[in-house]
Amino acid sequence: MSGPKLNRVVADFSAAATGDRKIRLKDLRGQNVVLYFYPKDSTPGCTLEGQDFRDLHTKFRRQNTVILGISRDSLASHEKFKAKHEFPFELLSDPDEKLCRQFDVIKEKSLYGRKFLGIERSTFLLDKDGKLRAEWRKVKVKGHAEEVLAAVRELPK
Repeated sequence: MSGPKLNRVVADFSAAATGDRKIRLKDLRGQNVVLYFYPKDSTPGCTLEGQDFRDLHTKFRRQNTVILGISRDSLASHEKFKAKHEFPFELLSDPDEKLCRQFDVIKEKSLYGRKFLGIERSTFLLDKDGKLRAEWRKVKVKGHAEEVLAAVRELPK
């Protein structure tokens, strides 16, 4: 699987989200959407990434942009993670890896010599028409949220 293509409309999906919500991509048309995939709730890098998006959330909102974090964690785990760090955006639960596979973010990883399949930290920016306008793979957390915000500001209004 290769994931969505740049400048093409991303296939619709729906997923369970925090706040007892179900998020459907097509319902977000008219707004830009940042989808950031991260490996695991409450781990150092994932916490920092979420905090960075949280701290810039008002600036993203001013640009008519919705932020959604996605991992394979349960909704219960997401609710705790979101509450603890006061994330003002929803987290989507993808335990069956449907979204992860749609965006081709499941990759072979290695930890202490052990190989396993996990989420490669990745971010996707969709414009108000649902077209993929930018993607970042193998994301390094430091400065990433600012880079995404800069790309949002370059989108046509």
